Amino acid sequence: MDRLDNTVRPYAWGSTTAIPRLLGTEPTGEPQAEMWMGAHPGAPSRTPRGTLVEVIDADPERELGAEAVAKFGPRLPFLLKILAAGAPLSLQVHPNLAQAQEGYAEEERRGVPVDAPDRNYKDANHKPELICALTEFDGLCGFRAPAEAAALLDGLGVDSLKPYVDLLRAQPEDTALREVLTAILTADRAEMADTVTEATAACARLGGPYTPYADMARDYPGDPGVIAAMLLNHVRLQPGEALFLGAGIPHAYLDGLGVEIMANSDNVLRCGLTPKHIDVPELLRVVRFEASDPGVLRPEASPDGEEVYETPIDEFRLSRWVLPGETARDLTLATPQILLCTAGSVRVGEHGLLPGRSVFVPAGEKAEASGEGTLFRATVIV
Repeated sequence: MDRLDNTVRPYAWGSTTAIPRLLGTEPTGEPQAEMWMGAHPGAPSRTPRGTLVEVIDADPERELGAEAVAKFGPRLPFLLKILAAGAPLSLQVHPNLAQAQEGYAEEERRGVPVDAPDRNYKDANHKPELICALTEFDGLCGFRAPAEAAALLDGLGVDSLKPYVDLLRAQPEDTALREVLTAILTADRAEMADTVTEATAACARLGGPYTPYADMARDYPGDPGVIAAMLLNHVRLQPGEALFLGAGIPHAYLDGLGVEIMANSDNVLRCGLTPKHIDVPELLRVVRFEASDPGVLRPEASPDGEEVYETPIDEFRLSRWVLPGETARDLTLATPQILLCTAGSVRVGEHGLLPGRSVFVPAGEKAEASGEGTLFRATVIV
């Protein structure tokens, strides 16, 4: 197995302190948003044998196992991250696999450069993801029931929001949510900025359930996404709780530190809280306009102590071990795995892991863990 040397991405929304605090390093003063663990070509983990991309490319079946290669191809199908949000991420949605394949092929046919700012599909893969909180973690996930969204908007007392309130109360669920989101995203920008400013002042005055929207407006003043966010469920995860974000579910992370795992893709369609490109027609094609419960996940413990976060996705499987320091655990699998320590001190094979440190374990290689701490396991289902 190989100890991983991982890249930290300095996105503007990142916390300046959360990842340094986890790693036990001094803050640099710059945002540190995500630490990537895996074989994504944008920032592959480094090992003594080369980047993890190079290691896997040299012998995919040895590193990933024959079954994983047969099912997913000769690449690691997931990307594991530590995510540290100090400000809201963009309000966004991910396509399903068929939508990603179709959208990618269409943009390739039109010759849109893959790095163009108006490009929607960077690859032909879907991007389901799971976020597991390490600290208290705030996010938005899925649409509220239209009646609940109407009550929240109506409570602001902003006259220019009344048409949205009326639509939410008068139309069937899917029509109401579609028409209101479309109206928010296509409204005159200057008029919407005035509406957001007035709504933000009301949120700050009212507090309580309105507080998250006042907070996000400080980072994105006048952004229509502040109003769009009120259509979504606000969720506060406690450490160890998780959210699964499937295709078509609008969501945003607002604040906190967590372990995130996703299919190995960059496909994001944005709908607010961002200066980046928003393709409204394509967004409306991908979004699932249905109210849903956020579905907070808690791990299910197996008899051997592994705590699994169950999802309907085969490209990744996330679990954790809370090691008591008494006996070693055999973590050997027939599939590739990344093991990440988030608390305490853990030894995996010859590698001692402190918080934020990780190893890649090839398929079938012996992996025994000991020590006292928390160890996350990322692998696949074959």
